[in-house]
Amino acid sequence: MKPPLVGTNRRARRLLLVTLVAPGTHLVDVHYLGRPEIIAVGVIDTGVGTLLIDPGPSCALPALRQGITNLGVAVGDISAILLTHIHLDHAGAVGSLLRDNPAIRVYVHEKGAHHLIDPSRLLDSARRLYREDMDRRWGEFLPVPAPNVIALTGSETLRFADRRFPVADTPGHASHHVSFLDHATGTAFVGDAGGNRYSNRNYVSPVTPPPDGDLAGWQTSIDQFRRWDPARLFSTHFGCSNPVGAHLDELESRLALWSDRVRTSLADTGRSDEQHATEFVGWVAAQIRERLAPADAVMYEWGTTAINSWHGLARYWRTTTGDAPR
Repeated sequence: MKPPLVGTNRRARRLLLVTLVAPGTHLVDVHYLGRPEIIAVGVIDTGVGTLLIDPGPSCALPALRQGITNLGVAVGDISAILLTHIHLDHAGAVGSLLRDNPAIRVYVHEKGAHHLIDPSRLLDSARRLYREDMDRRWGEFLPVPAPNVIALTGSETLRFADRRFPVADTPGHASHHVSFLDHATGTAFVGDAGGNRYSNRNYVSPVTPPPDGDLAGWQTSIDQFRRWDPARLFSTHFGCSNPVGAHLDELESRLALWSDRVRTSLADTGRSDEQHATEFVGWVAAQIRERLAPADAVMYEWGTTAINSWHGLARYWRTTTGDAPR
């Protein structure tokens, strides 16, 4: 079962796209593959230009364009894009936006910058995974001109007009992940480093895909978010979460629970990785169904990709304990 598709009434869709998060800050729901509450894009009016945070995949560009149009913003008004990381569901639309507005500056972790400039390796890897479904799921991923790319270490403070955005290196989900704190509104844009929590529902799901799933790194990211003490977390999947402390506590405990489950399964050498991963997916689905209404549970099961998290955690444990991968 999949989350319900959005209805075909165009006016209704336009009204559903944009949500006010804080003064001058909006969320645009790009209705990924026609489904609401899967991918959220941050839109910030600085007074001298518009910022986008993680514009999503290019296959969802029509909805993003409609969303910013609803806010009175054109692509030509975008001054900068802040990327938490370069995965296709976050960064796929960047090159297409720059094709229409070559003045946009793109801020990204230094480990991901070269993949924006030359995405060939990134796309080859993704195509091996998604095969013939690649174009439908993500659309094109155009290269970004090198002069437009600003590489970040995670120790900077970005300034746009009178707004300050401290940047933090936030690994765990990906080694090339950064997060941004908007001091003006107390909004922390955390990409996938805050886990998945769809529209503040009562479940926080880690996302630990290979090859970068890193439990120790994720703990440093959670600690960083606590030091920031933001008013809200803005996650790509999906939207704003508060209270922040309870959200982070649940993410931390669920990471420990999931990682222990995977580590225990690796001790059972009589079963294949595929068998272990399938069992893990069922176990996660049962957890979700205990906490959520059926329609909400379907959304999590569709968006969480627990099978990828099993493989990422298995790789982490095999790397840290020295066991050879199977």
